[in-house]
Amino acid sequence: MNQAIETVRAARSSNKITDQEIREYLFPDFFELHGDGAYGDDPAIVGGIATFHGQPVTAIMTSRGKNLEERMKKHFGQPSPSGYRKALRLAKQSAHFGRPVLLFVDTAGAYPGKKAERYGQGQAIARNLLELGQLPTPIITVIYGEGGSGGALALACGDEVFMLKYSMYSVLSPEGFASILWKDAGRSAEAAELLGLTPDKLLEDGVVEGVIPFAQDKQVQCREIDQVLSQEIKKLQALSSEELLARRHERFRKF
Repeated sequence: MNQAIETVRAARSSNKITDQEIREYLFPDFFELHGDGAYGDDPAIVGGIATFHGQPVTAIMTSRGKNLEERMKKHFGQPSPSGYRKALRLAKQSAHFGRPVLLFVDTAGAYPGKKAERYGQGQAIARNLLELGQLPTPIITVIYGEGGSGGALALACGDEVFMLKYSMYSVLSPEGFASILWKDAGRSAEAAELLGLTPDKLLEDGVVEGVIPFAQDKQVQCREIDQVLSQEIKKLQALSSEELLARRHERFRKF
Protein backbone atom coordinates (compact mmCIF):
# COMPACT_ATOMS: atom_id res chain seq x y z
CA MET A 1 0.00 0.00 0.00
CA ASN A 2 1.24 3.51 -0.86
CA GLN A 3 1.58 5.19 2.54
CA ALA A 4 1.86 8.67 1.04
CA ILE A 5 -1.47 8.59 -0.80
CA GLU A 6 -3.16 7.06 2.26
CA THR A 7 -1.84 10.02 4.26
CA VAL A 8 -3.27 12.40 1.64
CA ARG A 9 -6.69 10.75 1.91
CA ALA A 10 -6.61 10.93 5.69
CA ALA A 11 -5.56 14.61 5.60
CA ARG A 12 -8.57 15.37 3.38
CA SER A 13 -11.04 13.22 5.31
CA SER A 14 -14.20 14.86 6.58
CA ASN A 15 -13.77 12.84 9.79
CA LYS A 16 -10.56 14.55 10.90
CA ILE A 17 -10.47 17.19 13.60
CA THR A 18 -11.84 20.62 12.65
CA ASP A 19 -10.98 24.19 13.57
CA GLN A 20 -14.23 24.42 15.55
CA GLU A 21 -13.23 21.41 17.67
CA ILE A 22 -9.74 22.83 18.25
CA ARG A 23 -11.26 26.07 19.53
CA GLU A 24 -13.81 24.23 21.67
CA TYR A 25 -11.30 21.96 23.39
CA LEU A 26 -8.11 24.08 23.51
CA PHE A 27 -9.51 27.61 23.74
CA PRO A 28 -12.98 27.57 25.35
CA ASP A 29 -12.79 31.33 26.05
CA PHE A 30 -11.74 32.19 22.49
CA PHE A 31 -12.79 35.72 21.48
CA GLU A 32 -12.80 36.20 17.71
CA LEU A 33 -11.39 39.36 16.11
CA HIS A 34 -12.34 40.43 12.60
CA GLY A 35 -10.95 42.39 9.68
CA ASP A 36 -7.61 42.88 7.97
CA GLY A 37 -7.37 46.60 8.71
CA ALA A 38 -7.54 47.38 5.00
CA TYR A 39 -10.72 46.36 3.20
CA GLY A 40 -12.14 43.01 4.24
CA ASP A 41 -12.66 40.10 6.59
CA ASP A 42 -11.99 36.68 5.10
CA PRO A 43 -13.99 33.96 6.93
CA ALA A 44 -11.47 31.32 5.79
CA ILE A 45 -9.17 32.65 8.53
CA VAL A 46 -10.55 32.66 12.06
CA GLY A 47 -8.39 34.43 14.63
CA GLY A 48 -8.67 35.90 18.07
CA ILE A 49 -7.53 36.01 21.68
CA ALA A 50 -7.77 33.20 24.22
CA THR A 51 -6.05 31.88 27.31
CA PHE A 52 -3.92 28.76 27.17
CA HIS A 53 -2.79 27.27 30.49
CA GLY A 54 -3.55 30.56 32.15
CA GLN A 55 -1.71 32.87 29.78
CA PRO A 56 -3.10 35.00 26.92
CA VAL A 57 -2.34 33.79 23.40
CA THR A 58 -3.44 34.64 19.89
CA ALA A 59 -4.91 31.65 18.03
CA ILE A 60 -5.27 31.84 14.24
CA MET A 61 -6.59 29.02 12.08
CA THR A 62 -7.81 28.21 8.62
CA SER A 63 -11.47 27.24 8.52
CA ARG A 64 -13.32 25.13 5.96
CA GLY A 65 -16.81 25.65 7.40
CA LYS A 66 -19.48 23.28 8.74
CA ASN A 67 -21.92 23.12 5.84
CA LEU A 68 -21.97 23.75 2.09
CA GLU A 69 -23.01 27.39 2.39
CA GLU A 70 -20.20 28.14 4.86
CA ARG A 71 -17.69 26.18 2.84
CA MET A 72 -18.46 28.16 -0.29
CA LYS A 73 -18.06 31.45 1.59
CA LYS A 74 -14.74 30.22 2.96
CA HIS A 75 -13.64 28.84 -0.44
CA PHE A 76 -13.33 25.44 1.26
CA GLY A 77 -10.60 26.73 3.56
CA GLN A 78 -8.54 28.55 0.94
CA PRO A 79 -7.70 32.04 2.26
CA SER A 80 -7.92 35.22 0.20
CA PRO A 81 -5.51 38.17 0.57
CA SER A 82 -7.64 39.69 3.34
CA GLY A 83 -7.29 36.43 5.28
CA TYR A 84 -3.51 36.55 5.21
CA ARG A 85 -3.56 40.24 6.07
CA LYS A 86 -5.89 39.55 8.99
CA ALA A 87 -3.54 36.83 10.25
CA LEU A 88 -0.58 39.22 10.03
CA ARG A 89 -2.50 42.03 11.76
CA LEU A 90 -3.43 39.76 14.66
CA ALA A 91 0.11 38.37 14.92
CA LYS A 92 1.56 41.89 15.05
CA GLN A 93 -0.93 42.84 17.74
CA SER A 94 0.05 39.70 19.64
CA ALA A 95 3.75 40.55 19.45
CA HIS A 96 3.04 44.08 20.67
CA PHE A 97 1.42 42.71 23.83
CA GLY A 98 3.87 39.83 24.26
CA ARG A 99 1.43 37.02 23.50
CA PRO A 100 2.55 33.78 21.79
CA VAL A 101 0.97 33.12 18.38
CA LEU A 102 -0.50 29.68 17.67
CA LEU A 103 -1.43 28.93 14.07
CA PHE A 104 -3.46 25.93 12.88
CA VAL A 105 -3.40 25.04 9.20
CA ASP A 106 -5.70 22.91 7.06
CA THR A 107 -5.79 24.31 3.54
CA ALA A 108 -5.28 23.02 0.02
CA GLY A 109 -3.63 26.39 -0.70
CA ALA A 110 -4.38 30.06 -1.16
CA TYR A 111 -7.61 30.84 -3.02
CA PRO A 112 -6.68 31.02 -6.75
CA GLY A 113 -9.61 33.15 -7.96
CA LYS A 114 -9.39 36.22 -10.17
CA LYS A 115 -10.51 38.54 -7.36
CA ALA A 116 -7.81 37.19 -5.06
CA GLU A 117 -5.17 37.92 -7.67
CA ARG A 118 -6.58 41.40 -8.24
CA TYR A 119 -6.34 42.20 -4.53
CA GLY A 120 -2.75 41.00 -4.19
CA GLN A 121 -2.66 37.34 -3.22
CA GLY A 122 1.04 36.93 -3.94
CA GLN A 123 1.93 40.16 -2.16
CA ALA A 124 -0.10 39.20 0.92
CA ILE A 125 1.65 35.82 1.17
CA ALA A 126 5.06 37.44 0.68
CA ARG A 127 4.39 40.00 3.41
CA ASN A 128 3.48 37.22 5.83
CA LEU A 129 6.70 35.38 5.03
CA LEU A 130 8.72 38.54 5.62
CA GLU A 131 6.96 40.11 8.57
CA LEU A 132 5.78 37.11 10.58
CA GLY A 133 9.37 35.90 10.55
CA GLN A 134 10.52 39.09 12.27
CA LEU A 135 8.00 39.29 15.12
CA PRO A 136 9.72 38.98 18.54
CA THR A 137 7.23 36.55 20.08
CA PRO A 138 6.94 32.72 19.98
CA ILE A 139 5.14 31.53 16.83
CA ILE A 140 4.17 27.86 16.50
CA THR A 141 2.22 26.24 13.67
CA VAL A 142 0.28 22.97 13.78
CA ILE A 143 -0.74 21.42 10.46
CA TYR A 144 -3.86 19.40 11.24
CA GLY A 145 -5.00 18.43 7.72
CA GLU A 146 -3.72 19.65 4.37
CA GLY A 147 -0.77 22.01 4.20
CA GLY A 148 -0.75 23.15 0.60
CA SER A 149 1.85 25.32 -1.11
CA GLY A 150 2.37 29.00 -0.28
CA GLY A 151 -1.13 29.11 1.16
CA ALA A 152 0.13 27.02 4.08
CA LEU A 153 3.68 28.39 4.16
CA ALA A 154 2.35 31.92 4.79
CA LEU A 155 1.06 30.61 8.14
CA ALA A 156 4.06 28.40 8.90
CA CYS A 157 6.96 30.85 8.92
CA GLY A 158 7.59 31.16 12.65
CA ASP A 159 9.68 29.23 15.14
CA GLU A 160 8.36 25.67 14.86
CA VAL A 161 6.01 23.55 12.77
CA PHE A 162 4.32 20.39 14.05
CA MET A 163 2.11 18.01 12.10
CA LEU A 164 -0.63 15.66 13.14
CA LYS A 165 0.21 12.05 12.28
CA TYR A 166 -2.20 11.93 9.32
CA SER A 167 -1.62 15.33 7.77
CA MET A 168 0.34 16.47 4.71
CA TYR A 169 2.61 19.39 3.82
CA SER A 170 3.65 19.91 0.23
CA VAL A 171 4.63 22.41 -2.44
CA LEU A 172 1.52 21.41 -4.40
CA SER A 173 -1.12 18.69 -4.53
CA PRO A 174 -0.22 15.22 -5.83
CA GLU A 175 -2.78 15.70 -8.61
CA GLY A 176 -1.18 18.98 -9.64
CA PHE A 177 2.31 17.46 -9.52
CA ALA A 178 1.24 14.50 -11.68
CA SER A 179 -0.54 16.78 -14.16
CA ILE A 180 2.54 18.97 -14.59
CA LEU A 181 5.17 16.24 -14.67
CA TRP A 182 3.34 13.48 -16.57
CA LYS A 183 0.21 15.21 -17.94
CA ASP A 184 -1.73 12.56 -16.04
CA ALA A 185 -3.52 13.38 -12.76
CA GLY A 186 -4.29 9.68 -12.41
CA ARG A 187 -0.70 9.11 -11.28
CA SER A 188 -1.31 11.06 -8.06
CA ALA A 189 -0.34 8.12 -5.82
CA GLU A 190 3.07 7.96 -7.47
CA ALA A 191 3.38 11.74 -7.21
CA ALA A 192 2.52 11.70 -3.50
CA GLU A 193 5.36 9.27 -2.86
CA LEU A 194 7.85 11.44 -4.77
CA LEU A 195 6.74 14.64 -3.05
CA GLY A 196 7.70 13.30 0.38
CA LEU A 197 4.70 14.99 1.96
CA THR A 198 4.14 12.69 4.94
CA PRO A 199 4.90 13.86 8.50
CA ASP A 200 7.52 11.17 9.13
CA LYS A 201 9.39 11.99 5.93
CA LEU A 202 9.28 15.74 6.61
CA LEU A 203 10.53 15.17 10.16
CA GLU A 204 13.35 13.03 8.82
CA ASP A 205 14.28 15.81 6.38
CA GLY A 206 14.21 18.46 9.11
CA VAL A 207 11.32 20.42 7.59
CA VAL A 208 9.13 20.11 10.70
CA GLU A 209 9.98 19.88 14.39
CA GLY A 210 7.72 17.03 15.36
CA VAL A 211 4.78 14.71 14.65
CA ILE A 212 1.80 14.70 17.02
CA PRO A 213 0.34 11.21 17.60
CA PHE A 214 -3.06 10.44 16.12
CA ALA A 215 -6.12 9.86 18.29
CA GLN A 216 -9.53 8.86 16.98
CA ASP A 217 -11.28 10.67 19.82
CA LYS A 218 -11.23 14.43 19.11
CA GLN A 219 -10.84 15.41 22.76
CA VAL A 220 -7.88 13.06 23.16
CA GLN A 221 -6.41 14.46 19.94
CA CYS A 222 -6.64 17.96 21.36
CA ARG A 223 -4.90 16.81 24.54
CA GLU A 224 -2.03 15.55 22.39
CA ILE A 225 -1.82 18.96 20.68
CA ASP A 226 -2.11 20.73 24.04
CA GLN A 227 0.81 18.76 25.48
CA VAL A 228 3.13 19.69 22.62
CA LEU A 229 2.13 23.37 22.54
CA SER A 230 2.45 23.91 26.29
CA GLN A 231 5.91 22.33 26.27
CA GLU A 232 7.15 24.30 23.26
CA ILE A 233 5.75 27.66 24.43
CA LYS A 234 7.66 27.33 27.71
CA LYS A 235 10.84 26.50 25.83
CA LEU A 236 10.52 29.45 23.44
CA GLN A 237 9.51 31.93 26.17
CA ALA A 238 12.71 31.09 28.04
CA LEU A 239 14.65 32.76 25.19
CA SER A 240 15.30 36.47 24.89
CA SER A 241 13.87 38.26 21.83
CA GLU A 242 17.33 38.31 20.27
CA GLU A 243 17.85 34.59 20.87
CA LEU A 244 14.37 33.78 19.55
CA LEU A 245 14.91 35.68 16.28
CA ALA A 246 18.42 34.29 15.81
CA ARG A 247 17.10 30.75 16.31
CA ARG A 248 14.30 31.42 13.81
CA HIS A 249 16.77 32.83 11.29
CA GLU A 250 18.92 29.71 11.55
CA ARG A 251 15.88 27.48 11.12
CA PHE A 252 15.13 28.98 7.71
CA ARG A 253 18.75 29.30 6.63
CA LYS A 254 19.12 25.50 6.73
CA PHE A 255 16.57 25.18 3.90
